[in-house]
Amino acid sequence: MKIDAHQHFWKFNTTEYAWISDKMKVLKRDFLPDEMLQELHGIGFDGSIAVQARQKPEETRWLLDIAAGNEFVKGVVGWIDLCSDECGNQLNEFVTHSKFVGVRHVLQDESDERFMLRESFIRGLSILGKYDIVYELLILPDHLRIAEELVMKFPEQKFVLDHIAKPMIKSGVISQWKEDICRLARHPNVNCKLSGMVTEASWGRWKKEDFLPYLNVVMDAFGTSRLMIGSDWPVCTVSSSYNKAMNLVIDYLASLNQAERDLVLGLNAVRTYKLQNQ
Repeated sequence: MKIDAHQHFWKFNTTEYAWISDKMKVLKRDFLPDEMLQELHGIGFDGSIAVQARQKPEETRWLLDIAAGNEFVKGVVGWIDLCSDECGNQLNEFVTHSKFVGVRHVLQDESDERFMLRESFIRGLSILGKYDIVYELLILPDHLRIAEELVMKFPEQKFVLDHIAKPMIKSGVISQWKEDICRLARHPNVNCKLSGMVTEASWGRWKKEDFLPYLNVVMDAFGTSRLMIGSDWPVCTVSSSYNKAMNLVIDYLASLNQAERDLVLGLNAVRTYKLQNQ
């Protein structure tokens, strides 16, 4: 299968999606399965993984309902309150769904940069391993070394780094991010999504060459066995069409052999999230 490993759905309202500013006004509408399916068909992909955009259990329930009614949604990365005493109960509810494959918290927005190392968060994260559930790291470059501390505490936990940790592609800054991404990649339980890059570049004015230094770093650091393609649709549309965002990575992979391309374009997602061809 060819899998877009990172996309979102939402029914827009200004309260729950306050992060969508007027600068991102193209996102101020509903984005639902029929539109996503058209985008996937347009590039010959078979399915996707839907990722949380709201931090509430109702978001996870809603995404799982969508996945149950849409075969192409192969997995859901939802949200549970890892810091709450209800963490275990929430997990017990969601793991009964075959398409519940991961958990994510918007760590990048926490005022405490060491939020992920809080005792309550660590306690909640420790429960995921009992169910073989992936944890997704949504962080910024400054968080990479803190994320490595977290990963070192859980060598058996599967982690996926979102958006290559959002390096400053627009300004071309790379050295510290490169050093820290390579440190994190030394841990074999960490995978990385080639996603979210177009929004870190100059919106609508980027060139493929802008991304090459960053793509080369993560390719060297993680190798083809731990990378997976993702669009970050619809967020990507503030800077690019879906097709262009995905082809940025697809074209980069063109020099690899077919087996290596197949890994990044879908097989790694199938393995990491244990997706089923429902």
